[in-house]
Amino acid sequence: MNLEELIIAFFRILASTIVFKFNFIGGLFVIFIDFSDLIIMNMINLGGVRNYQSLDKILDLFYMSYFLIISLKWEKTIKKISFSLFFMRMIGLVFFELTGTRMILLIFPNVFEFWFIGITFFKFRKIQISNRNIFWILIISIILKIVHEFILHYWKILDKYTLLEFIEKITNF
Repeated sequence: MNLEELIIAFFRILASTIVFKFNFIGGLFVIFIDFSDLIIMNMINLGGVRNYQSLDKILDLFYMSYFLIISLKWEKTIKKISFSLFFMRMIGLVFFELTGTRMILLIFPNVFEFWFIGITFFKFRKIQISNRNIFWILIISIILKIVHEFILHYWKILDKYTLLEFIEKITNF
C-alpha cells in the first residue's frame, strides 16, 4: 500500500469504530465515511489509489464486521437475518475479487448495511420490532440497496466524475 491508500484505510477503519458507541447515528456516520475516500482521493496526491473498487470493498469489511458484532447481540430472528445478509455479501465480495466483475455486486448487494441502519433506527427510537417491522425493514433495505448498487456499479455514476464534480453537477442542475 502506498501512503495515500494507508491514510484512507486508517481514516475509514478508525472512524468506523464510532458505531460501537452510537449504533444508529454511528452507522449513518460510517456510511458517510465510506464515501470519504472519494473526497480524500481528490484532495491529496500521495501515490493514488491503484484499485479503488478492491480497496473500498476490503475497507467495507471493517465496518460491516463491526455491524455484525453489534447485531450478534440482537434477538434471535434479527440476528439470523443479519448474519445471512452479511454472509451473502461476503460471498459476493469473494466472487467480485476473483472476477473483478462489478455486476457481481448487483447480484450480491450489501443489503446488510441498510438492514443494520433500519434495525438500529427502531432500537434508537425504542420502537418494538415486530415480525411486520422486520419484513418492511428488509424490503425497504433491499429496494434501497439495489438502487444504490445499480447507480454505483451499473451506471457507474461516480466513475465518470470525482465526488466533488458530481456534487457540483447535481447542485447546478
